[in-house]
Amino acid sequence: MNKLIIIAKIEAFPEHAEFVKQELLKLIEPSRQDPGSVQYQLHQDNSNPSLFFFYEVWENEALFQEHMKKAHLINYIAATEGKIKDFSMNELTVIS
Repeated sequence: MNKLIIIAKIEAFPEHAEFVKQELLKLIEPSRQDPGSVQYQLHQDNSNPSLFFFYEVWENEALFQEHMKKAHLINYIAATEGKIKDFSMNELTVIS
């Protein structure tokens, strides 16, 4: 079975960028401990400090969906409500 790749794009409102960054950093260790997590990395755009990307690799879709229900994700969403300008997430499959 192919692993699931996730690219999540989070753009904070500029005045909240540092707060959102700190909240995103809190997700890393617990998410890396979630069952099925193969890789979980946070990136910040070099020219726009309000723009963040997660690159994630999961064993499968089901384990990723379980990750999305975890308390650390729920807490992040509550903490950053009203501070995120844009969010998108792509689920990808390696084809070559």
